Amino acid sequence: MREQDRQRVARAEMNTLLADALAHSGLGKAQLAARSGLGRTTVHAAFRVDGPPVSAPTLVALARQLRLPVERLLALHRIAAGEAPAQEQQEELGKPIAQWDAHTLEVHPAGLADPAAPGDRIPLSGYITRDHDLTLGRAVQDALAGNSRIVVVVGASSTGKTRACWEAVQPLAEHGWRLWHPFAPTRSEAAVTGLRRVRPHTVVWLNDTQHYVGDLRHGERISALVHDLLTRDASTPVLVLGTLWPEYAVQYTALPSPLAREGDPHSRTRELLAASLLTIPAVFTEQERSRAAALAESGDQLLADTLTRTGSDGRVTQDLAGAPELLRRYAQATPAARAVIEAAMDACRCGIGTPLSGAFLAEAAAGYLDDHDFDQLAGDWEAQAFHELTRPVHGKHAPLHRTRRRRGTAPGTPPASEEDLVGHDPRYRLADYLEQRGRRDRRDLTPPDAFWHAAHTHLTRADDLIELARAAQRRGLDEWASHLRFRAADLGDVNSLYVLALARERAGDLSGAETLYRQAGAFGDSDALHDLALMLERAGQSEHAETAARQATSAGSIDTFYDLARMREVGGDMSGARRLYGQAAAAEGAATLAAAARRREKDGHWAVAEDLYRQAADAGDVSALSGLARLQERAGDLEGALAYFQQAADAGDVTAAYDVMRVRRARSEQDG
Repeated sequence: MREQDRQRVARAEMNTLLADALAHSGLGKAQLAARSGLGRTTVHAAFRVDGPPVSAPTLVALARQLRLPVERLLALHRIAAGEAPAQEQQEELGKPIAQWDAHTLEVHPAGLADPAAPGDRIPLSGYITRDHDLTLGRAVQDALAGNSRIVVVVGASSTGKTRACWEAVQPLAEHGWRLWHPFAPTRSEAAVTGLRRVRPHTVVWLNDTQHYVGDLRHGERISALVHDLLTRDASTPVLVLGTLWPEYAVQYTALPSPLAREGDPHSRTRELLAASLLTIPAVFTEQERSRAAALAESGDQLLADTLTRTGSDGRVTQDLAGAPELLRRYAQATPAARAVIEAAMDACRCGIGTPLSGAFLAEAAAGYLDDHDFDQLAGDWEAQAFHELTRPVHGKHAPLHRTRRRRGTAPGTPPASEEDLVGHDPRYRLADYLEQRGRRDRRDLTPPDAFWHAAHTHLTRADDLIELARAAQRRGLDEWASHLRFRAADLGDVNSLYVLALARERAGDLSGAETLYRQAGAFGDSDALHDLALMLERAGQSEHAETAARQATSAGSIDTFYDLARMREVGGDMSGARRLYGQAAAAEGAATLAAAARRREKDGHWAVAEDLYRQAADAGDVSALSGLARLQERAGDLEGALAYFQQAADAGDVTAAYDVMRVRRARSEQDG
């Protein structure tokens, strides 16, 4: 991409982040200026899509007020300002479509490998064209005509989503198109690092799209990068294909609650998916079953076998993918193996990312066994259970699939040993169909204590622990939620300390809350120090509250003194409020004082308003002079009012100039 284009894209992304955050904050730009201590002109300039980028300190002030990630905005600011070096040319992504194998791209196998076939490959069944294939075909034709397109196929597990995408790209293979599947080291990391390097005539294969746009750290960025790819002239044409389960499609396209503390976590993803979703039915229509029967009669044994089992229910693709056999294996599993499956089902539905730790599953599974089955366990029951569950179903799937780490591919990377690839703690992935079945059949069940204890002991990703803590809290397991958040904090998640502190404060444990607030503040969390100051003020510890407010201000909070001052006002301590407003002005700017003065003036607290207006005027706020003039005029002191209005007019306040003439007339009438 040209440097000018990179700057334009970065500026657009930066403006979108700011605009979205402002909309969800409920503030106007004038209010944002007052709260951030910035001038109105500066704030308006920050939201303009043209003109030079605002300064980095201005961006930091806005980011903190709008609760946006500062580092992300600064990185975009550096690119927009031309400070980041252009990305070096790198090798072309992907490979020709004709060189890909369907199963490598995660198309479900439909039968056993044919020993007589070259490479011992597993065959594909014949393909039955359905209504959704027509829409995919139109997208492919648009791409061949030179237009970039995106289609995300939505359907339940094993309904033929990935196979439909595979069949759709075959015409592109004849025209030399390439296909890129972002996969390693993780799907999201591969997408983040590669999407800017995609060249024209490339299919971007985002199978299981939730692993990309649903990633806690990179999801929104990936959605923005895909949008940029689709609109970037230098990359046209490209075709982006993805697949989603219906529940993920609902999650990513739902509008957020206005009261949600976490804001809008999928705003860019919702925009990306708005007109790109294509639903695939779970069952074949009668006409489609007839076409499948005709293909089976012509010699397709895989379809013939499946049609003998599916009867009239139309779930042809599910049967081809082995779903019934997976269910049979689950239903007929030994007690220990069934317990492992149910622990894995609960892990997935409670938010733990895959692959799953074998040690976690083994320890958790013990809680799913009754006393009789537990007493009957052999000494090596864990090994027996995992062996049973990893045996393939008809040579295709297994209830659990043991995963391996990929070998390093960077230059100079030492070769990985077998122990490095497998790991000390084996990792497993639950079959998609069983995961979805578990989400449906077990949605109202609460996992046993052994599940939560195993998670606390064995999980090593803070994101997993946070999701699990939320799941525990939804089920009323506040103690486990607290333990899991403490574990996440031990792994470096500062926000967990803050959430724990809020919970302690709500429970009335102010000492425990203070300790946690201070721990979070020690890691730079200004919100924690802000809330600590307010908690101490509510507890009557005013001196300690002011100390915490100074710490919060030093850490970047721009409204702590202001909030403390308002609390003093409500409590009737006008002297303390005025003093704190002064500290707020020193930390935040005169606009804060002027806004507070106008509010006091409106409420009839004229003495307090006058004091605040004087502090604001001393700090350089011209509008405060007019406020003082209004108070003098209200008190009948027209000479004093005229003097203040004249000062404001001399400082450039046009409205004050009219007030000067108005007061002069009023004074003349009074003299007459």
